[in-house]
Amino acid sequence: MTKARYDVVGLGNAIVDVISQTDDAFLAQWGIIKNNMNLIEADRADTLTKASKNALETSGGSGANTIAGIASFGGSAAYVGKVADDRLGEVFRADMAKIGVPFDTAPLLNGEATARSIIFVTPDGARSMNTYLGASVEFAPADVDIETIQAGKILYLEGYLFDKEVAKSAFIHAAEVAHAAGRKVSLTLSDSFCVDRHRASFRQLIRGQIDILFANEEELLSLYEIDNFDAAIELLRADTSLAAITRSEKGSVVIGDGDPITVPAEPVEKVVDTTGAGDQYAAGFLYGITHDLPLATCARLGHIAAAEVISHYGPRPETPLTALAKAAGIDV
Repeated sequence: MTKARYDVVGLGNAIVDVISQTDDAFLAQWGIIKNNMNLIEADRADTLTKASKNALETSGGSGANTIAGIASFGGSAAYVGKVADDRLGEVFRADMAKIGVPFDTAPLLNGEATARSIIFVTPDGARSMNTYLGASVEFAPADVDIETIQAGKILYLEGYLFDKEVAKSAFIHAAEVAHAAGRKVSLTLSDSFCVDRHRASFRQLIRGQIDILFANEEELLSLYEIDNFDAAIELLRADTSLAAITRSEKGSVVIGDGDPITVPAEPVEKVVDTTGAGDQYAAGFLYGITHDLPLATCARLGHIAAAEVISHYGPRPETPLTALAKAAGIDV
């Protein structure tokens, strides 16, 4: 097996996040379901974009946010995804270049616009995402950069990409390419509604293709259609050898060799915006795994990254995660 060029290669929906502050009355006015990911069409996306006040535009999407976190830890990473040849597509490319992450997928021409997630953050820190998938789900098997996939120690797959058959085919093709090269494949379940839509496919994928699984408690319970967390953990242990399940302020539970490990969350003075918390947890965990750190340390790096990102607006770290890890006594 050739030496990997990257710690992690991410594959997911290439989305520009359009983030603004608002209140519950605004959500009610526009019929937005609070603290959820709501899929919308192009016309609705244009309307809500115009309704956003003083919005921050940044390259996003769950997988890309995780890749940005890995880069902030000092890890090497690349990203694969689809944007259009338009203004927001350039915003995405410029942001990835700025953090030193190669993003070389050819843009979509004469089709849907670049995907965007219009995120409204209320004073309690809840984020309500309104996502237009646009060009991102036009990602096809031909867009899979085989050389890049083969060059990563771990391929990180974003569950949201399962929302279109052609993208699902690309997703599975990329996993097969990674395994054929002797690499590991990881998956984040992304959202409980995503699990509801693709439960059978996810369970089959986890058993056959996934080496490392990320989920939160709600997603895990949805996966197994059960309301008992401990029972769900036991079912998961039968399906995969390594998994990290986040439980908000309760920390996370890691499944590996031996008994499950519970790791506490990092303290946070004030929760400002929970956007990207799970993405950054995965970043810390994957950085730790690719640098041969103990599982408990991997989880702690995940919590350090999550605590940083929920302390400010936006889904990506503002303080270098390398510095925070070192301040916590972890040599990265």
